[in-house]
Amino acid sequence: MPVYLDHAATTPMSPEALAVMTRELARTGNPSSLHGAGRRARRAVEDARETLAAAAGAHPSEVIFTSGGTEADNLAVKGLFWARHDEDPRRTRILCSAVEHHAVMDTVEWLERHEGAEAVWLPVDHTGTVALETVQREIDKDPDSIALITVMWANNEVGTIQPIPDIVEMAKPHGIPVHSDAVQAFGSVAVDFRASGLAAMSVSGHKLGGPVGVGALFLGRAVKLTPVQHGGGQERDVRSGTLDTAAIAAFAAAAAAATAHQGEERERIRALRDRLIRGVEEAVPDAVLRGAPGNGRLPGNAHFTFPGCEGDSLLFLLDLAGVESSTGSACTAGVPRPSHVLLAMGLDEDTARGAQRFTLGHSSTEADVDTLLTALPGACAKARQAGMAGHESTIQTAATLARQGVAPS
Repeated sequence: MPVYLDHAATTPMSPEALAVMTRELARTGNPSSLHGAGRRARRAVEDARETLAAAAGAHPSEVIFTSGGTEADNLAVKGLFWARHDEDPRRTRILCSAVEHHAVMDTVEWLERHEGAEAVWLPVDHTGTVALETVQREIDKDPDSIALITVMWANNEVGTIQPIPDIVEMAKPHGIPVHSDAVQAFGSVAVDFRASGLAAMSVSGHKLGGPVGVGALFLGRAVKLTPVQHGGGQERDVRSGTLDTAAIAAFAAAAAAATAHQGEERERIRALRDRLIRGVEEAVPDAVLRGAPGNGRLPGNAHFTFPGCEGDSLLFLLDLAGVESSTGSACTAGVPRPSHVLLAMGLDEDTARGAQRFTLGHSSTEADVDTLLTALPGACAKARQAGMAGHESTIQTAATLARQGVAPS
């Protein structure tokens, strides 16, 4: 059975979530209907709302269910921009970190092209941490022109945890709303929406043991937000659409399970991660760990660059050896592209192309780490033999390796 080390992409459903979803899928009822089946479905949704709110330190009325993190990010960034700009046309600037997930970055760029927004990309240091002095400088420059600030809680590629409380404190005197994509953080580290002071926070079900296709936007009760889609007026008239009762209930069950023993599980995974990091550095001495050190990164994240390796070649070679990992970079139409996160951290393109992300989760074991450390040296040597000449198509490289039956020794 393959060893799965790509929990940042999606993690297996928890037993608690699977049991609840199986139960709810056997039932019927639209939570907006008034008959018995509808009222039962509504109770399941509202119970889930309370459970999810408790897990994230929020009031139940602040939970807006969505189809996932991408929709929650779009709803927050577009909705806050439109609402703030409608109140004051001077508010056109969006302060956004240069290492955001594309669900945020592409939304900001769309607002630039179509809605007159001005993106201000906040730089990061070599660990991927937002430069606070730049945030303060941009606010001081003209606070009345800022529509919102959006900075992720923790980076999906290198795992760096951002200084969200500091950013919120900078914005507070000027009444500037701050949104955070907490998709990677929620369920992995302590997340408290109320204590954070955020106006809005996005989370996703399948990153913490829930099903794919459900997420939530935590939205402060006093925060004005223009809806992105319109219809039946569900979810405070912020996000219309029939609610997926089974997925919502399973999401809440997963969140409750993930946060119930979060401290113990965080330490277990962190110990596995640290062992993995030490092992990789011993097995491949020139591998370079990227992101913030120690507790400054997500407990399950270990992101490396391997000099002389094309990340996609290494990925496929590890896959052939039964280890499933990720490059953490975008790939469109078979053309490998260096990660915008690594480039923002100051890496050159060749170095950034050698990335490999290993991420651990609730199902990870010591044996998983052992398998990776056994497979990695041979896979890395083969990837270096394949070279990076011409940065040939990922698909072509993978197909060639597969045809040759290349596997690490």
